[in-house]
Amino acid sequence: MLKNLIMTAEIIDGKFLAHKVKEKVSKAVSTLSKENIVPGLATIIVGTDAASSIYVKNKGKSANEVGIKSFQYALPEDIVEEDLLELIEKLNQNNDVDGILVQLPLPKHINSDLVIDSIDPSKDVDGFNILNAGSLFIGRDGVIPCTPLGCLLMLRSINIDLKGKHAVIIGRSNIVGKPMAQLLLREDCTITTVHSKTKNIVKIVKDADIIIAAVGIPNFVNSSWIKKGAIAIDVGINRLKIDGKNKLVGDIKFEEAKEVTSYITPVPGGVGPMTIACLLMNTVLQCVKRNNMDQPSSLRNLF
Repeated sequence: MLKNLIMTAEIIDGKFLAHKVKEKVSKAVSTLSKENIVPGLATIIVGTDAASSIYVKNKGKSANEVGIKSFQYALPEDIVEEDLLELIEKLNQNNDVDGILVQLPLPKHINSDLVIDSIDPSKDVDGFNILNAGSLFIGRDGVIPCTPLGCLLMLRSINIDLKGKHAVIIGRSNIVGKPMAQLLLREDCTITTVHSKTKNIVKIVKDADIIIAAVGIPNFVNSSWIKKGAIAIDVGINRLKIDGKNKLVGDIKFEEAKEVTSYITPVPGGVGPMTIACLLMNTVLQCVKRNNMDQPSSLRNLF
């Protein structure tokens, strides 16, 4: 009797793919420099949250690596909202700045929606401004949020036909869940979004050809939730203390899930690096648009 074959997923290497994207971005920046144009990215962080500080620092470092000018602003936790809005307006008017990113979350005394919507939509490289969000919803050109865009590029990298695939998105945030649904609708997927109030969530996820896990709960999805051969994209980045050491884990139980999925992203080293790579790409694309230039050939038809 033949033994049942155990499937082991192929790992979608986010670090490798991000490196490829950054190479293409760097080439585009080099092309722009011949016209004496240098893209600029401004990052703003409010407060001293350690994880956010590291993330913003990495964004600045990555920008410098590809030739993008980095403008970093670290503001005190108790800054008044008016002062933050004044800084954003100055950056809106600064022609050396093509992208503005405000690290979320903001302190409770600051209206995050007001802050994000105060960013010039043409410089909103996170794609969170209401005009860019609306453009994505109705299928018009606009800035695509970095994490969903990174997820889409990872799916494209494995050369599968997305048309007609059932994609289940776990989570309905404005940052990942909602824009991810719109992006996959553009790819002709059939979309189901599940969340904390969804009934029969396991049954729904079990029917998915593609799972996008973006709920922010460590190891939320185990192998019993996953149809054999499904593709799993894990957006979660959760810090757990395991054996006395801090460890990053995703929303999916990786070791279990890789035995039933066909493709899976790891945490760390999956979606995270692609998010930063897409931020750099968005910055260059907005620089090109603001200077009324054609899109660089290196950034066309990625994967």
